[in-house]
Amino acid sequence: MAARWERYLERWTGAGLIENSTAELVRAYEAEQEKALGLRWQVLLAISLGGLLLGAGVLLFVAAHWDKLSPAERFGLVLALVALFHVLGALLVERFSVLSTALHAIGTICLGAGIFLAGQIFHLQEHWPGGVMLWALGAWVAWAVLRDWPQASLVAVLTPVWLSSEWLEATHGWMGRDKILAEGLLMLAISYLTAVLPEKETPGRKALAWIGGLALIPLTVIVVASGRVTFWELLPASYLMLGWMVALIAPLLLAWLLRRDAAWMNIIAALWVVTLGTTSTPGTEPGESLLRYLWHELGPYGICAVGSIGLIAWGLREARKERINLGVTGFALTVLFFYFSTVMDKLGRSASLIGLGLLFLLGGWLLEKTRRRLVARLEREA
Repeated sequence: MAARWERYLERWTGAGLIENSTAELVRAYEAEQEKALGLRWQVLLAISLGGLLLGAGVLLFVAAHWDKLSPAERFGLVLALVALFHVLGALLVERFSVLSTALHAIGTICLGAGIFLAGQIFHLQEHWPGGVMLWALGAWVAWAVLRDWPQASLVAVLTPVWLSSEWLEATHGWMGRDKILAEGLLMLAISYLTAVLPEKETPGRKALAWIGGLALIPLTVIVVASGRVTFWELLPASYLMLGWMVALIAPLLLAWLLRRDAAWMNIIAALWVVTLGTTSTPGTEPGESLLRYLWHELGPYGICAVGSIGLIAWGLREARKERINLGVTGFALTVLFFYFSTVMDKLGRSASLIGLGLLFLLGGWLLEKTRRRLVARLEREA
């Protein structure tokens, strides 16, 4: 939860009682005080792990005794679990704010379990995306009240999960649905990753950057593979148009809300995603169309290499180390996948192992040397 003084400071600034420069001085002073009196990383780690273990333990305890409870007892237990952690978090907000934040996050997580358990208790009509929608709505309400980064993270994860689940249910058995979904999620991950700007480094934006960074490489692989799985029928034109509109516009709109004038770089990233998606369409035999075959087989590696270099350049432009590290990692994985899929099977066993060893030793050394030089350049310019 945001500190109470921060809310008052925003109110006074908005009312014109104090100048913006004075407000920034107050924030800087309070940040230094929090840093000096802040918790050690061991305590924060213990609280985070404790929160996860507590939530898992409670859910396992309920599952073990679930069959012995009556429907009324089950529903009462679900409500108690959802309310308990939020009440404890509210009581501890002034005494131990970090623990309060963890308890509120557990409460929102338990809300999801409570929604699905309630559906099981009352034998409601099965439509699992509706349960995810209610869970996401609860996370939005919690974020609107608490304004902390764990709730923002849950909103950032649950909202696209709900939209994705609705899309998968509505387009079950149709060809092309996975391609649209994968490209839309990859664009969203890029919007999350680039949420942090030099002048905007709030905990919520950093949490979005972590989510986007963790999802970026797996989603890139999914985009490359998404067009190679076929279904029974072609996606209708109305669904095709709606899906592409949401997949393209929603991530770019979020990027504009987070980055404003700097969002033009996200448009370039969106063009890269769409270009990468064209390589995932099923290829033909070399004798039929050599150009299409080469694009299908080699295009993903070239596009991923260009994207990795672009991400490094983006990190240098906006002074973000995580983008440089991700770009270097992406480039290394691209070379590694290319070697395994295209080069290794054309060499003998000993030659392929020697090449792989040299690739790891020399390639790893060169990439790490380049990464350190780029990061040092950022530190000198800071």
